[in-house]
Parts: sequence; C-alpha cells; structure tokens
Amino acid sequence: MTPYGTIEGTGFEAIELEFGRCLAGPERVQRVWSGSRWAEGPAWFAAHGTLVWSDIPNDRMLRLDEANGTVGVFRTRSNNSNGNTVDREGRLVTCEHLTRRVTRTEHDGRITVLADRWQGKRLNSPNDVVVKSDGSIWFTDPSYGILSDYEGEPAVSEIGGCHVYRIDPASGNVDRVADDFVKPNGLAFSPDESVLYIADTGASHDPDGPRHIRQFRLGADGRSLGVSTLFATCTAGLFDGFRVDRDGRLWCSARDGVHAYSAGGVLLGKVLIPETVANVCFGGPKRNRLFICATTSLYSICLKANGL
Repeated sequence: MTPYGTIEGTGFEAIELEFGRCLAGPERVQRVWSGSRWAEGPAWFAAHGTLVWSDIPNDRMLRLDEANGTVGVFRTRSNNSNGNTVDREGRLVTCEHLTRRVTRTEHDGRITVLADRWQGKRLNSPNDVVVKSDGSIWFTDPSYGILSDYEGEPAVSEIGGCHVYRIDPASGNVDRVADDFVKPNGLAFSPDESVLYIADTGASHDPDGPRHIRQFRLGADGRSLGVSTLFATCTAGLFDGFRVDRDGRLWCSARDGVHAYSAGGVLLGKVLIPETVANVCFGGPKRNRLFICATTSLYSICLKANGL
C-alpha cells in the first residue's frame, strides 16, 4: 500500500458547492498499486473485502485484499477480460474480449457462459456489464476487442454493429435493447433503476464521434428502453466506465481523472488523476471508497458519498 500523502498530479477541482460536500476533509488520493498496461473493470466483493479488476493487454485479472493492502494475480489467461461486476449472489460477472462473451464465475470456480451470440451471430467484444435487481444482466458490445490483437483478436463483426443487450434471468435469452450507438461503453442504473445511463465512446476512432452519456427511461416492463436524452458530454477525453452513488450522482472516468455529475447532468467537480481513467467502482465496508482504474495504476479516495 502506498504511504499516505499527496501524489503528484492528483487533487480536486470543485465547480459546484455540492462537490465539496462529497469530500472528506483531509482525504487525499492514494496510489494503491501500479504495474498494469490498461487497468479496467473494478468490482468489489463485500463478503471478503477484496477488489478484482482487469489488466486487458496483459490478459490477467488482479485482486486487492483491503485488509492488508496486498495485490496479487486473481486469474491469468483471462481472455482479455474487460468490465466486471458482482451479481446478486456474490458471483463475478465478466466481459471477455478474446472469447467475445459474457461469463459468470461460480462460487466453486467454474465458468458459466451467459452470452456469446445474438441471433446466432457472435458478439463483437463485450465491454461493460451491470446487474439489475431482478437478476437481469445488461451489457455493451462495441468492437474494440476485434479491431486488433492488443486486447483481443482481429475479426470482422458478424452482427455488423455495436449494440446494447439484456440477458433474461429466467430464460437466458439475449435481447438487443439499443441499436443506435457508435461505440457503447460504460453503463449503470439510477438508484431506483428507472433510468439506464450508457456511454458512447465513438470519438475514440472518429474525432467527430460521440463522447457522451445518454440516459434512457425504462419501460413499464422493466426490460425495454424508451427514447434517450443526452445526459452529459465529456470535457476531457472520453467517458468510459462510471458508477452511480446513492444520491444519484454519476462518477465518470475521463482523461484527467474522475468527473462527478449531479443527477441532473451538472458537472460538480473532478478528482484529478495523472493518468487516463478507464473505470471506477465503490467499495470498502461503507462503500465510500472510490476505486479508480487508471491506465497503469489503481488509485482510491474515500468520499462522503456511498455507492449503491
């Protein structure tokens, strides 16, 4: 564990008063670990106080034990895993670029394939994933993992587009819920699950492409999406992964750190990080520790805000 102290390039940029109320006095950003090529997809396991995240190009997953601050390899040959989350039974759900699938790690270590095709065609490279309270699994499927062998394997998209999908908890059927994205990426539900936020990082390969988060109102059936509205446009790089806290604020990855937004889409402030941030998640006993995956390193900061 990095000793307590200020790390060069870190800090805070408060834009609205509400952001200051999220900061815990003398707290500073800590660099917890460094040594990855592209850190992504943090997921917190409350039962044993550990964090698992992906190092995509190195084809491995890493694990932090919060009790003693040690970091070790959780899984090698991770199939270029990217986004991760924890389901309602405490199992790891993972997006894999190389195998182009969404999997679940059972409590005994077995791997269950949840989705690898839609209408008989192989998925592109599932990127990020979230589990709703009804057990349904929602994931994005851009083409990043099939564009090169850096974090997957080159291939032609069988589907012919980059979409968002839902896995039904009862039948296991994979349904497309959104088909008008360039590169759908991070996603998260509002606290009451009435809204689904989805990032589009199409500007990664087209300077004029989208670099925003859209919000969708869920239908009465809880499984369909209505017409979207623009939530926010990134002012530094791209939004990648993000999480929502209990008060409905969004904590979003960006080139210069983590951008905090109100539920109304107002930029409240930034947690500055000296590396491009890919994804975040809340953890710790009170879920007030924000873990930040940023290029080569894992950072954290304790906030006066709590994750869902």
